[in-house]
Amino acid sequence: MQGQVVVITGGTSGIGAVAAEALAAQGARIVLIARDQARGREVLDRLSVIRPGASHGVHLADLSSIAETRRVGAEIAAAEPRIDVLINNAGALFSRRRLSPDGLEMTFAVNHMAYFVLTEALRERLIATPHARIVSTASNAHSAGRLNFEDLQSTRRYSGFTAYGTSKLCNILFTRELARRLKGSGVTANCLHPGFVATRFGAESGGLVQATIPLAKLFAVTPQQGADTIIHLASSPQLAEMTGLYFYKRRPIAPSRAAQDDAAAARLWAASEAIAATA
Repeated sequence: MQGQVVVITGGTSGIGAVAAEALAAQGARIVLIARDQARGREVLDRLSVIRPGASHGVHLADLSSIAETRRVGAEIAAAEPRIDVLINNAGALFSRRRLSPDGLEMTFAVNHMAYFVLTEALRERLIATPHARIVSTASNAHSAGRLNFEDLQSTRRYSGFTAYGTSKLCNILFTRELARRLKGSGVTANCLHPGFVATRFGAESGGLVQATIPLAKLFAVTPQQGADTIIHLASSPQLAEMTGLYFYKRRPIAPSRAAQDDAAAARLWAASEAIAATA
């Protein structure tokens, strides 16, 4: 990773922070996108110790907002002549239905639309960088997702866990369609299940979700274990030509049948384009 530039969301805590630090130790320069300035600064300080003089950076943005995501993407594209790896990792789960600044269901906005909009904003820089990679954090929870194109914003019925699973299903379908669209460009796109990890995830979910997650985390893997496949997908020379796949513990595995539906992937892309265009 010597001299490579890695842009990462959700890199101020948990598996994102572990991945950022590990890739910096391999020689990468890290560009964080953070919501919280203090946490961003803390990680930046640690990165500067791991790889001094690398000019690691942090950009502040609320990724629940399409305009904010588009803005920060444009800022990074203008500042970085090359982007070797984009890691879409920020995510959230909400016990009660909330709306984003654009009026979208918040889980869909943060976990899917932010991936879509940021990737599109950085697309030219990625294509211009030889052998660039896009890595997106999905989850085995996708198997519980239900993608209803007539109600993408969960207005008829809402369950925090189902909405989360649906957003992770979107991550896999997005990756499949992205890989198809990038074919021949030299850019690869893969996603992964990190395992259930003991991190800050769910700390602001509210309701029963926030109350029960600490108990579930007693059986979780460590952030270091959860970040391992992210690091592998971002850096392993063995994966230079592999694209459109879903990984767990460094190995490509088959996602659910719904996550292999290429027609649904194309339809989700079109719906996401339409949403982004009106924001």
